[in-house]
Amino acid sequence: MADLRETFKQYKDCTTALYGLGVETEKALRELDGEFHIAGLLDSFREEGICYGKQIISLTQCIRLQVKLIIVVARPGSCRAIAKRIGKFCMENQIALIDVRGKNLGAQNREVYDFAGVDGVTKAQIRALIADNDVVSFDLFDTLVMRRALFDTDVIELTDRRLKEKGIGIEDFCSKRQQAEKELSKDTAPTLEEIYRFVLDKAAGADIAADGDKTEGADTRADGNKTATAGLTARELADLEWTVDCGLLVPRKEMCALLSEIVSSGKKVYIVSDTYYSRRQLEKMLDKCGVRGYTDILDSSEYKTGKRQNLFEVLKGITGEQRCLHIGDDMEADIEAAKRHGFDACQVYSGLDLLEKTGYLGMWEHTESLSSRIKIGLFTAGMFNSPFMFERQDRKLCVRESYDMGYLFMAPMIADFVVWFHHKVQEEKLDNVWFGARDGYLIKRLYDMLGGDAYSVYFLTSRMAAIRAGMEDEKDIEYVAEMKFSGTLQQQLKERFGLSVEEKDGTEKLPAGTVTEEKSLMDYSRVIWEKSREYKRNYRRYLQTLPLAEGDIAFFDFVAKGTSQMYIGRLVENHLKGLYFLQLEKDNMQDKNLDITAFYESREAAGSAIYENYYILETVLTSKEPSITGFDEDGKAVFARETRTERDIGCIKRMQDGITDYFRSYIQICPASEITVDKRLDEVFLELIHKFKILDKDFINLKVEDPFFNRMTDMTDLI
Repeated sequence: MADLRETFKQYKDCTTALYGLGVETEKALRELDGEFHIAGLLDSFREEGICYGKQIISLTQCIRLQVKLIIVVARPGSCRAIAKRIGKFCMENQIALIDVRGKNLGAQNREVYDFAGVDGVTKAQIRALIADNDVVSFDLFDTLVMRRALFDTDVIELTDRRLKEKGIGIEDFCSKRQQAEKELSKDTAPTLEEIYRFVLDKAAGADIAADGDKTEGADTRADGNKTATAGLTARELADLEWTVDCGLLVPRKEMCALLSEIVSSGKKVYIVSDTYYSRRQLEKMLDKCGVRGYTDILDSSEYKTGKRQNLFEVLKGITGEQRCLHIGDDMEADIEAAKRHGFDACQVYSGLDLLEKTGYLGMWEHTESLSSRIKIGLFTAGMFNSPFMFERQDRKLCVRESYDMGYLFMAPMIADFVVWFHHKVQEEKLDNVWFGARDGYLIKRLYDMLGGDAYSVYFLTSRMAAIRAGMEDEKDIEYVAEMKFSGTLQQQLKERFGLSVEEKDGTEKLPAGTVTEEKSLMDYSRVIWEKSREYKRNYRRYLQTLPLAEGDIAFFDFVAKGTSQMYIGRLVENHLKGLYFLQLEKDNMQDKNLDITAFYESREAAGSAIYENYYILETVLTSKEPSITGFDEDGKAVFARETRTERDIGCIKRMQDGITDYFRSYIQICPASEITVDKRLDEVFLELIHKFKILDKDFINLKVEDPFFNRMTDMTDLI
């Protein structure tokens, strides 16, 4: 927590209220009380009573008490919801609403990205041009298909990495490969095999090493059609690069649908491409992307001329006097060159064009590493797959499907965490991995895709179930009591400990209504411990069913203080090594002697996008089952009542499918040696949730649940 007196010094003479009843509020009071006039405390659930020696007040009382500042003492994710709830009230009554970190929650700073001022062709306009012509030709790359990498040169860099994986290193491979293409393209349109023959002819034997060692006097021979150096042939290198590139390609769905529409109308369609691939290779690429029905392919490497030279003249010789429309993304090679040869031409923006027109959405400074460019390429291929981004009248960037929410915004950060988690398990040589329910459901599925020696278990638990089974003394009850429950004491006994008012407290039956706010959890310590013994016994029966090797257990929790780990640690003999996404209140947990390493350190999380949005991620990661409350006598899980609808669960599944597909693509495309964690880029993606227009009503209607605190937050309050 920052120096509050310094942060809020301009409000020193104003009447102030603090929003929140957690332990952090007590700390804030200690720092502010005396120099600041604190009129009272606010809470979403309670409007009366005493807490930390201060009166709990209502919003309407703030007006009577002339409160001019409300300091929200809560985590950023909660602050967003609180601001949505009381922001208008504060604005109308001229009350400053600022979080404990000094962020003005009342500021109108939400940004929506759009294409205002950018002209783009619509499908209706293209169809009108098609109707006026007899024949249509399409450019291939970036028009009909696109790559899931940011730049064309990433294909070459990926090829270099694949060679290194085979134990083959060619010094300055990427520069030599690009230089060869440049040199040969001066006079002709080369094939990829010709380019690599040039590379090998220029490469000295010592430039090529097997298993990292340079080899002197490597076998070098030339026999007309192929050159081999250190066992490599130009054809093998060309095939490898083609394989890498083919693995990156995806269809631009609306453009491919347009081609099919033209074919169905009876018109001839040609593919015209500047490429060093052969016709056979292009046919395979088109088939992979589902592009069929075209009349023929005109590729520069076969005709030894490009679009800027005479490739359109070749097409003209085929079409004769028929009117022809060419559709492509490159202004010079597609539009101007086609027009020079008497064709109509229509430009469609490539995915990269569209990304550039949005200023790279803040991603440009994160393009240095290959893995980051692949991430941005995956995003671009998903977000800007369609060139018809101008169909909407308001031209705002929008996401229509919950699948895309997961794929575009959440998957990059989740992918980096899973890679980090996998690395930590290997680094620590952990043979047991427990992914705690429910946040571990999707994470386990992704982790298993990476493989590994450790045996992973989807571990049935919850904060509630762990606490119920792990209670030992009064300190435990005090610990739980500090985590403020949004409800009555009667409700807290029921929800957190499974105790109804009819239970015995050791002296008498508790008739309805006798559990009052004058009492505390400590008044029911004995009955809590008695019930805990039953929970502990049943939990251990479940634990006995789990496969468990000797040694430590990697214990996954997403965003947590360590409560579940602390209480589960009392039930097993193996040491729990916590591997979390983010640990909350780390300073407050130091006396618990928990072994926890977090993907996001506290210093990184402060003010970051993840600290403000992890509530959303928690909702997406969860399993299809409701929360676990404990176990029965047979060690079978007992679940809470499901509060989500089938539509809610279906929406969550679609987002998880998007994250899973992204992760599968990412680890297939990016060599393991090149995968690097870039949290700042991940945060850029995550922040887009608040900058794009979300049209999926199922996502908008979700609620963020926290049964332990008895809280339900509308998703609209978080986005």
